[in-house]
Amino acid sequence: MSARKKILVIDDEMISLEFFEVMLSKLGFVVEKAENGEDGFAMVKKFFPDLIIMDNIMPKMSGWELTRILKADPKYREIPIIMLSALDDVKDKVEGFELGIDDYITKPFNFSEVLARIRAVLRNRELFGQIVARESRLSLAEELSTDMKSNVLDFVASIDDLDGTIEKVTALGLSGAVSTEVPDLADLLKDLKQKSQLVRKNLAGLDARIEKTMTEWENLKKNEIGLTILEKQIRRSLQQEQE
Repeated sequence: MSARKKILVIDDEMISLEFFEVMLSKLGFVVEKAENGEDGFAMVKKFFPDLIIMDNIMPKMSGWELTRILKADPKYREIPIIMLSALDDVKDKVEGFELGIDDYITKPFNFSEVLARIRAVLRNRELFGQIVARESRLSLAEELSTDMKSNVLDFVASIDDLDGTIEKVTALGLSGAVSTEVPDLADLLKDLKQKSQLVRKNLAGLDARIEKTMTEWENLKKNEIGLTILEKQIRRSLQQEQE
């Protein structure tokens, strides 16, 4: 995990802000802070943090309101959020997880526990990012395979046309319509025919390999868990730990 992760702390309690700034900076994090939800949103746009730690009850804009705004925006929705609250209420926690927060910590808190949760959230996000990247690569590979399949079919059609042309030239040669001034015509036609058959054989092998790969992909996709479902399961697991 990178030692220079950027963390934005949003809290209307100055003591809390200064505490997090000092402690997290000492641990190698890059820390910015804001005293309310509106300033926090402005700082998100400017700072684009790797993680947001914020209180749920603040002036101007609450933590819940800011969370709704961030999760509704594709540009910011993937930024993980740890919500701080003086409310140790199950409904409050459930609301937070349903909004999309990654963790919920009740005040007063032990910093060692908070740090462990920060690292866990960042680690989970990095893992999720790797899964996203892997799925993107697989998607691109699948698209490439589909395109190759289409190209193979076009190539086969071209070989069919070439074979047809060879047959026509051969027929003309046998009928005497082709000039005898080309003594090697028969050998050339034979060579072309052999090469055409070899290309067709290689294309058939490639087509079979692509077909096998596409079938394997389809079988894997039947059993795979989508990213959205996976993220919901992770959030549900964290929510159950909090209850």
